[in-house]
Amino acid sequence: MMPSHAIAGEETGGDPEHLTQTARRQAQIDPLGALRAPGDPPWDVYLTGTVFLDIVFTGLDSAPVRGTESWARGMGSSPGGVANMAAALARLGLRTSLAAAFGDDHYGEYCWDALAHGEGIDLTPSRTVPGWHSPVTVSMAYEGERTMISHGHEPPPEEPAPDCPPPARAAVASLTPGRRAPWIAQAARKGTRIFADVGWDDTGAWDLAGLADLEHCEAFLPNAEEAMRYTGSTCPKAAAHALTEHVPVAVVTLGAEGAYAVDRRTGETAEVPAIAVEALDPTGAGDVFVAGFVTSTLAGWPLADRLALAGLTAALSVQEFGGSLSAPGWSEIGAWWRRVQSLETQNPTALRRYAFLDTLVPTHLDRPWPLRRAVPTIGFGRTA
Repeated sequence: MMPSHAIAGEETGGDPEHLTQTARRQAQIDPLGALRAPGDPPWDVYLTGTVFLDIVFTGLDSAPVRGTESWARGMGSSPGGVANMAAALARLGLRTSLAAAFGDDHYGEYCWDALAHGEGIDLTPSRTVPGWHSPVTVSMAYEGERTMISHGHEPPPEEPAPDCPPPARAAVASLTPGRRAPWIAQAARKGTRIFADVGWDDTGAWDLAGLADLEHCEAFLPNAEEAMRYTGSTCPKAAAHALTEHVPVAVVTLGAEGAYAVDRRTGETAEVPAIAVEALDPTGAGDVFVAGFVTSTLAGWPLADRLALAGLTAALSVQEFGGSLSAPGWSEIGAWWRRVQSLETQNPTALRRYAFLDTLVPTHLDRPWPLRRAVPTIGFGRTA
């Protein structure tokens, strides 16, 4: 395994001009630059879903004990939910469009500002819902895991998501057992490549037929437990192969053991071990993994390199607070790559796995733009 190297973050304030400059500087590396042509869709990736305000507590020695008070050594606030994926994609240089409802409270204003101005995400399909409070999640990180408590309400029915998604190279969808999302089929018919993950099946059915929108997907990225339950397999790798009967590319995440992928169309298989890190907060790591895989897939990389980038971006993200604002950019990826190459004890075989970064990551300053990070509280820097 590769060693742990935390890359220090710079916390920035909420000054609108600073955030606008940050958004302008983000796309210093365009992973799709060589592929862009006149007539391409305006967006690389489209997403829709719920944006939460995440409040994350870290530094807990154990799970909270009933009837007692626990103190956390660290705290951060940031946009969460679908914002995790959107920010991760934007920080990797993809032109990202998000359709979501935002409350008209301070939480909603903060999340909108962080995503639109801080990350350069297109929120044209999004809307602010009067009188609707922002959904909130409190996440507690301890022992390498997390426990979450969420509260929120569905936005009013008169505030639907866009019926027709904008043209995009790709879209990321979270499949719901037993329910279709009409926009997925609409996007696929327009040539949008659909990447999908899935949550835990609370019904206990674990029936692939219930994931009806899987037929429109190019890639499916469940974790090992989900993959085995849906296929009836006792081995994650066997589950990945079984899933390719339903979707061209299956990627199964294996937690601390990395990830395994199969591409039915090319016959490729790939397995990449996880990078050993000291995790501060695992919130959003799965979303960052998917963002890395989508980015490198659109760039046309080999399957093993796509898995390697996905795992690396996820590993770097867990060393920071929060889901969305912990996602790394190319500058941080470059800093990590230069650092591990400088270690005399580094395993040459492990280094070769990431050699594709040589011609991609920046060779200048580790952080050519200040990435916005999760902050303990919201409202500093507000002017009257």
